[in-house]
Amino acid sequence: MTQELHIIGGGMAGSEAAWQAANAGVRVIIHEMRPKVATFAHRTGNLAEMVCSNSFRSDDNEQNAVGLLHWEMRQAGGLIMDMATKHRLPAGGALAVDRDPFSESVTEALKSHPNVSVSYEEIDSLPDQGHWIIATGPLTSARLGDAIRAETGADALAFFDAIAPIVYFDSIDMDVAWKQSRYDKGETEEERTAYINCPMTKDDYEGFIDALLDADKTEFHEGETAGYFDGCLPIEVMAERGRETLRFGPMKPIGLTNAHQPDKKPYAVVQLRRDNALGTLYNIVGFQTKMRYGAQTEVLRRIPGLQDAQFARLGGIHRNTFINSPTLLDPQMRLKSRPNIRFAGQITGVEGYVESAAMGLLAGRLAAAELSGRTLPAVPETTATGALITHITGGAEAKTFQPMNVNFGLFPPLDGVKGGRRGRKDRYKAYTDRAKTDWSAWLAQSLLDAG
Repeated sequence: MTQELHIIGGGMAGSEAAWQAANAGVRVIIHEMRPKVATFAHRTGNLAEMVCSNSFRSDDNEQNAVGLLHWEMRQAGGLIMDMATKHRLPAGGALAVDRDPFSESVTEALKSHPNVSVSYEEIDSLPDQGHWIIATGPLTSARLGDAIRAETGADALAFFDAIAPIVYFDSIDMDVAWKQSRYDKGETEEERTAYINCPMTKDDYEGFIDALLDADKTEFHEGETAGYFDGCLPIEVMAERGRETLRFGPMKPIGLTNAHQPDKKPYAVVQLRRDNALGTLYNIVGFQTKMRYGAQTEVLRRIPGLQDAQFARLGGIHRNTFINSPTLLDPQMRLKSRPNIRFAGQITGVEGYVESAAMGLLAGRLAAAELSGRTLPAVPETTATGALITHITGGAEAKTFQPMNVNFGLFPPLDGVKGGRRGRKDRYKAYTDRAKTDWSAWLAQSLLDAG
């Protein structure tokens, strides 16, 4: 095989696409503009850098769709899942990782692969020839974004992502806060105490909401119109939807018992999750924010236990751009108007690290097959990967297309009946059992086709 595969973007999707194609014998060149061209959110030039949360969410592959996606990627030899597992941090049932060693390991694995090279440059136009995957993620450069819009004849859709703050552990008052995973979830003591909890009384909560609503915030520039992805709403946007919204969202107190006052139930709880292996950094779970820096420190220090908090990183907001994939992409993830170009990752309208990497995994395999003169069989829509690709390439309504996390609502119904005639626990287990069987068969069939 002599042709090369070019991948624009070295994030989750681009890294996974490169790994899959390279392992199939394809010569891969990753074009990554960092660190020469910086972005608002990135700190390094490493591949697969985590810029928001350090969590890949639930690792439960029997009751959770994203956990099932983890399982499918592991079965396919996924690099992202392999490195995430190697750099796992205690986080109850979630797959949280030590973000810097994780991205360093992904970078090292790809750079040491004999079929992979990395070119640090910005690609600002759509190539006319060759085989390409565009996996530029939520922070696609302005010039490449303009080229995509010019080609598609329509404005790219956009929304705003917000980043949560990170706190130094030694600045948290553990005489007020305590360690516990919700419902004591986890198989080991370390997992059952993976989160730090800061309790609030009703007065604490009401005062916090007042300060949050009054805080100085980043506003859109004139002419900017974009919404927020519901899975990553800034806390002030949630508060604006109702004073109790946060208490039923990231600040819900259920499943937690204050170790300092076990007989007194908190009115609300702020949770922090370990952000590195040393346990020196913790991120505030679900506290994405668009507050300006000065306002953030003032408001967040109102949280009991964080009154003296020191911040390794404050929160922020950035534009996230994606294309209308149901209109623009074919089932092979190719741009209909330029079939030499595939899209993968968040720019296709999937949301989340795992979903982005999964679409990179599939794009890399599809491109490698095409370069060898083959066409892979369609991924069964009964699998998590198949449900996602079906959604973005035609299953979603183009007029209302918005970023989507993987969820069982994207899967075909069980037993030919919408929702199935089962309890939720049994129904989710049936979804995952069916998916595992079909995904294993698809992988086997892909290998047979390769032979």
